[in-house]
Amino acid sequence: MKPLRIGLFTDTFLPDQNGIVTSVGLLSDELRARGHHVDVVAPFFPEQQDTRPDVRRAPSVRYVFLPTYRLAWPTRKDFEQKYDLIHTHTPLTLGLAGARLARKWDVPHVATYHTHIEAYTHYVPGLTLLQKQTRVVTRLMGLYYRRADAVITPTAAMLDVTHEMGVRNPVVIPTSVEPEVLRSAPPVDTPWPAGTRRLLTVGRLAREKRFDLVLDTLAQLPDAHLVILGEGPEREHLVQHTERLGIADRVTFLGVKPWTEIGAYYRLAELFLFASDTETQGLVLQEAQLMGVPVVAVGARGTLSGVAQGKSGYLVAPGDVAALTRHARAILGDGKLWRRLSEGARSFGTAWTPGGVAERVLDVYAGVLGVPREVPFPAEAASPRNTLAYDR
Repeated sequence: MKPLRIGLFTDTFLPDQNGIVTSVGLLSDELRARGHHVDVVAPFFPEQQDTRPDVRRAPSVRYVFLPTYRLAWPTRKDFEQKYDLIHTHTPLTLGLAGARLARKWDVPHVATYHTHIEAYTHYVPGLTLLQKQTRVVTRLMGLYYRRADAVITPTAAMLDVTHEMGVRNPVVIPTSVEPEVLRSAPPVDTPWPAGTRRLLTVGRLAREKRFDLVLDTLAQLPDAHLVILGEGPEREHLVQHTERLGIADRVTFLGVKPWTEIGAYYRLAELFLFASDTETQGLVLQEAQLMGVPVVAVGARGTLSGVAQGKSGYLVAPGDVAALTRHARAILGDGKLWRRLSEGARSFGTAWTPGGVAERVLDVYAGVLGVPREVPFPAEAASPRNTLAYDR
């Protein structure tokens, strides 16, 4: 395949830190390493000083209902550079702009379904009720993704969602994380008080992530201290929740830390807790396991393939705080079990590499461009379907 000019359009990128940011950044790195020209087209952040050579910023405005979020507001003048292919990673303003440009230039449009948008309707006043009554969001998302030349979804568990939208033949390609960045993180001062069991959770502090259930679990583990890495609109609500539960002194909110430092916190943790039931994959589960941290998490949608049940941790039914608590107690109370799960976590966490994922994405690109590929699918990039039942 000859070198391509590729536009990766995303409505979230640095300084945001989330799974989409990780996915887009690693994909761009791997594509550029293979000789392709890549632009990551993302919203402008006034405080962000870009050091990556691949980032192009589009004009943006502050989103009034989510003050930390920037909503891109591009014009035609912002896109004078034509690409051979456009790959959108979000269906909001920049995703729509990318799709329009692909039609205008008559180039392929590949779309990755990273986010179960229906779970985020509460960020637009009145939209949750409208969605329940009319399924307007599902219909609009279906219209967007059906028009793409190819659709990628990170886990087989999300195929039912894409099929419901009428998407034909979506491709399952898992998102990866970069192991060496995590492993090479420099040491940090421990945020856990001496003598406590070290629990960790990571993510954007938002309602759909259900950190309240993680706090409910902590309340049943009196010898444990929880560190929360992340920031978001629910922080104050979560702080109040710790006070209601009487555990405010056993929770540390660390906020957002640089990607290059996060591995140090995983390295110090004994157990990773996660309760979101809206993930399309849940990259933080992979990060924790790469660092040898056993996981107890809710199994729903994308997280169903994120843990090797009984080998790297445990999945429980959505909202099942009792099961989260029971498994956390068992792991923390049995050193032999913890060591077995830690070893299993390291093994399971290395299942996907950035290079293997990029090769599969390039195969999709070749398919929509109608050109041959010289590099076959690597075996390591095949995506498993987790058929295990919840562990109660």
